[in-house]
Amino acid sequence: MSHIALLGVLNGLLACAAAISALLFFKSYAKTRDRLFAQFATAFALLALERLIIPLAVFGAEHQWWIYGVRLIAFAIIIIAIVDKNRAAAP
Repeated sequence: MSHIALLGVLNGLLACAAAISALLFFKSYAKTRDRLFAQFATAFALLALERLIIPLAVFGAEHQWWIYGVRLIAFAIIIIAIVDKNRAAAP
């Protein structure tokens, strides 16, 4: 298997894992209506979308600024969700 093909398989695997995580968080949100789950689901859906876009873009696109921008937004959503949850639980 070539290096390029292996990268494609790994991108697909990571996209699938992120999409499954997003679906599980959406399912948890539907049961509990906890905002934390919705925010995590949104972040993981963004990460799955980002992993699906990489192979469709020009070779070497994983080093483009907008790829990191999508990742930054997803991780910022996760951090904001955790901070929001902890502030809501504070006495």
